[in-house]
Amino acid sequence: MTDSTDKKIALVTGAGRGIGKEIAVLLADKGHHVICVSRSEGSCGAVADTINANGGSAQSLALDVADKAAVKEACEKLLEEHGNIDILVNNAGITRDGLLFRMSDDDWEDVIATNLTSCFTWIKHLARPMTRKRWGRIINMSSVIGLTGNAGQANYAAAKAGMLGLTKSLAKEFAARNVTVNAIAPGFIATDMTAELNEKQQEAIVGMIPMKRMGTAADIAHTTAFLASEEAGYITGQVFTVDGGMVM
Repeated sequence: MTDSTDKKIALVTGAGRGIGKEIAVLLADKGHHVICVSRSEGSCGAVADTINANGGSAQSLALDVADKAAVKEACEKLLEEHGNIDILVNNAGITRDGLLFRMSDDDWEDVIATNLTSCFTWIKHLARPMTRKRWGRIINMSSVIGLTGNAGQANYAAAKAGMLGLTKSLAKEFAARNVTVNAIAPGFIATDMTAELNEKQQEAIVGMIPMKRMGTAADIAHTTAFLASEEAGYITGQVFTVDGGMVM
């Protein structure tokens, strides 16, 4: 673990596995205290335990990010405990794929609530102390699908595109207070989800990527850690595609 004389408090949603887990571990390795959020206490608790066992500093928080009342209550308790959250990574997300005419209202609303509205809720309740302190980093995890669209993912694409508009608008609102707001748009990343695809499906995906490989969770985590750093203090309102050249 890297020693830091300026430890920050970071909160990462969707930290129980995949990209979120990698981000939480790396931010802890940078010397920050990390609050690992996921729906399952078992998953976010295990990540926090791993960080602590390796000499880092972490705690877990199990809740459904789509539950606005639960998020508001959690934010109030966290601010009472820590004073402020310095780094917020909105990474939690779900998919409920289906062509439009087969997509239920619940499938639409669940994805919007989890992927987009949750970002608004976390930021609304955690950003004010950042602006008072005149230091903050907000990183929203979008997707290349939010830039290109994808058949069968109208709900997911709409949510991820909405995150980009939210990012750019809040970057303008918070810039004068030295709080940056940026988005990352990952391409196809090797995770448990993509591992379930058959060989033919994986080959088709790789064929669309100029670098001829899927990305790794570490690729996204390192981009996140940079945007959360002091060195990224003059970058705001930007969308970083991390996709091996798929969207140019």
